[in-house]
Amino acid sequence: MAKNKSEKLKVIPLGGVDGIGRNITVVEYAGDLVIIDCGVSFPEDDMLGIDLVIPDFSYLEQNEEKIRGLLITHGHEDHIGAVPYLLKQFNIPVYGTRLTLGILENKLQEHGLLGAACLHEVAAGDTVKLGCFTAEFVRVNHSIADSVAIALQTPKGMVVHTGDFKIDLTPIDDAPINLHRFAELGKKGVKLLMCDSTNVERAGYTPSERIVGQSFDRIFYNCEKRIVIATFSSNIHRVQQIINASVKYGRKVAITGRSMINVIRAAERLGYMDIPEGTLIELSDMKRYKNDQLTLITTGSQGEPMSALYRMALGEHSLVSLGPGDLVILSSSPIPGNEKLISRIVNELLKRGVSMIRDNAMDVHVSGHACVEELKIMHTLIRPDYFMPVHGEYKHLKSHAELAKELGMAENRIFIPETGKPLEISGKKAQYGQSVAWGQMYVDGYGVGEIGVSVLKERRHLSEDGMVIIAFTVDLQERLLISDIEIVSKGFVYVREQESLMEDVRTLAKKTVLDCFGHGNRDANSIKGKVKDAVASKLYSKTKKKPMVLTVMTDISI
Repeated sequence: MAKNKSEKLKVIPLGGVDGIGRNITVVEYAGDLVIIDCGVSFPEDDMLGIDLVIPDFSYLEQNEEKIRGLLITHGHEDHIGAVPYLLKQFNIPVYGTRLTLGILENKLQEHGLLGAACLHEVAAGDTVKLGCFTAEFVRVNHSIADSVAIALQTPKGMVVHTGDFKIDLTPIDDAPINLHRFAELGKKGVKLLMCDSTNVERAGYTPSERIVGQSFDRIFYNCEKRIVIATFSSNIHRVQQIINASVKYGRKVAITGRSMINVIRAAERLGYMDIPEGTLIELSDMKRYKNDQLTLITTGSQGEPMSALYRMALGEHSLVSLGPGDLVILSSSPIPGNEKLISRIVNELLKRGVSMIRDNAMDVHVSGHACVEELKIMHTLIRPDYFMPVHGEYKHLKSHAELAKELGMAENRIFIPETGKPLEISGKKAQYGQSVAWGQMYVDGYGVGEIGVSVLKERRHLSEDGMVIIAFTVDLQERLLISDIEIVSKGFVYVREQESLMEDVRTLAKKTVLDCFGHGNRDANSIKGKVKDAVASKLYSKTKKKPMVLTVMTDISI
């Protein structure tokens, strides 16, 4: 029952609906608020020096007293990567399945938060009470074990958030998606469906993960090369199948990549993987075995700079050198935006003479997301009053909205989300509300939020035109130039015919300083500003470039 008929249920995406990554959704009613997922996205090409992008928590700061908990659908970075940053600001309970929390614990330990975090383990089928909300965790299949959807009972009706999912009737862990429960929820009535849109542009059904295992079996059979497989570290079912094939064909398995090692350790400790004793070896022990006795599992399937595969491709790995005796398998598909990075690694590997398998026709990878026919099944089972596509770029959300219309849903009941714009549901209608505070924060090393638009603009400026430093020493009290003008150029390129340019700049800078003194100017900032402006103007007029000009003036009269 609603506490107040005038109150509205607010569903607010604070990320995850403007591209792949940074998933976070707020569901709010009166004095209660729950959060579903809290992930990161990875920096775009123009975000120079940025390591991660996380959601802006301003709206949560404004409503901190309402937060009843964080519900996590699964353990992928785009759904849990920002949790440590959230917990540094808010002391709230976190609910997730066993493997999800096991992966999260590694992150919290790195941030020094493990002891203070309030983690609650749940299993598929469990329910938890969070203020006026009751959350049920419903089993789904995805490319990581222990994935769940969230069925959130609210005072205005049931909200179902599928999380990332596909329908796999022959999963590796023999635990298929609970379609029966989704059908039951649909019969009882679902007010709003929020559904994964990643593969909405793909026809048919997503193949079962077991197909990849069958492909590995064919590849391993009679293979005389060392097999190097790059895949997502979180896909423990994929890793398990690689280990199974290795054991079957008498191969030892080495693992490289910090995230891969951490996830496998957590999965084995929690009972999600079965690795026969004596199968795993250290990288340093690989030299004791022949190529046909070895499998190497590595990170770097997305071409990430400094990943293990990246360093191997560029010949920079301290323990692994690749060559004609190796077969490299990219057991993944490119995340949008990573195509260039992957292409570079592929080219570098081929230059080293390795054999490669990266063709989808070989079935070395299947997606973890539902294709069109699976999405149709989910819609048909749940039959919601309202629909909001989530998890994808705008083109995915739009296509999913069109699919819902094809299935008979009225257009005025479909809401394509915008980050920060609440969908407000009352007893009889749903509509968009006033936008709330939202945005993204940049993580640079250990700094969070210290990097703003202006800093990124400066970094882009430096990357494009470089820097020119003008350094000199003065006695402001006596209005004297004590030293010669020193010029240092970093990343600023000028042609040979302009070799005299720096001498002209030196002369101009000196004249500008002396002119300031001649007019009685003793203000340090004013003098530096006039030198900077004069030099920048000169450089642009001669080169049509705009390097960052930095004036360093030392005053000995102080």
